[in-house]
Amino acid sequence: MSAQTTHPQVTVFGAYGHTGRFVVAELLERGFTPVLSGRDAAKLAASAAASAASSGLEIRPASVDDPAALDRALSGADAVINCAGPFATTAAPLIEAALSAGVPYVDVAAEIEANHDTFTHFADRARSAGTVIVPAMAFYGGLGDLLATAAMGDWKTADEVHVAYGLSGWHPTAGTRAAGQVSRDRRAGRHVRYRDGELSYHDTASPLLTWAFPEPMGERSVLGDFTMADAVTIPSHLPIPDVHVYMATEAANDLASSETPVPEPTDERGRSAQTFLVDVRVRRGGEERRASASGRDIYAFTAPLAVEAVHRILTGQTRATGVASAGAVFDARDFLRALSDQLSVEVAP
Repeated sequence: MSAQTTHPQVTVFGAYGHTGRFVVAELLERGFTPVLSGRDAAKLAASAAASAASSGLEIRPASVDDPAALDRALSGADAVINCAGPFATTAAPLIEAALSAGVPYVDVAAEIEANHDTFTHFADRARSAGTVIVPAMAFYGGLGDLLATAAMGDWKTADEVHVAYGLSGWHPTAGTRAAGQVSRDRRAGRHVRYRDGELSYHDTASPLLTWAFPEPMGERSVLGDFTMADAVTIPSHLPIPDVHVYMATEAANDLASSETPVPEPTDERGRSAQTFLVDVRVRRGGEERRASASGRDIYAFTAPLAVEAVHRILTGQTRATGVASAGAVFDARDFLRALSDQLSVEVAP
């Protein structure tokens, strides 16, 4: 791994996908050299030709069922970012290739089961290899974990954490829908929650509740037990037995409808008009600590999360090796401050 190079080379698998394009643009903006990879050579070429900024970038087609092609895709790279779902299919082969190449791996998986698999199957090997694997380094899983870790502060344990997603709406990409279907199939349509220190499955309908978000959002209707990747990332390093997740009903209804369109760009960066506010409360006994963050476009915002993670890994700003979530491997408060141009954060007290 050549972490001291002027322009570190980062392979982006799934570079032509919705989130992958944001990641490539972010890498270019921050002085990295992206290598575009994925299974469809024509889409890779079209993606590279779509903007002047990405023209001339190297293209390395590869499929997850072709280990040799994945090895070529990572040859000479300093790191790899996996943006291609369903991650139940892509994560393990890409991690194998990253371990073989001796480079760090970051993905943007929101799939609960896929992230759990990464922690379960690769923790020992990654630790032995002295490399860093960061799953769910994305809006779902990564941001909530960073906020929960920041809110914990000097607390060593807590009784429960609550993560509430105040999305103005949610126009899912085709990749989001495909990954969601894989997850539903894996758990036979059941819901999932994290209680008493473990993931469990149930058939109870999600309750309709209200959540008092920070102003200006205020009190909103949310669905309870809307469990996301935070149920894997947070308890992977924080001794908190109960993780509760809530989703704004507007966004949940958008996701549930097959007629909701894909995101539409509304600015020069390709971001949609969607806004978000993530509110995290950590409770211990009668005490509560809180952290919240607001920004725009959950898919676009995943890019600076993933790229900042790669930057910190390559510059030695890490606290762990092996498979680790964002809050475990990075200084959570400092990481969030580094995103201040795209994220407004408040931690109290």
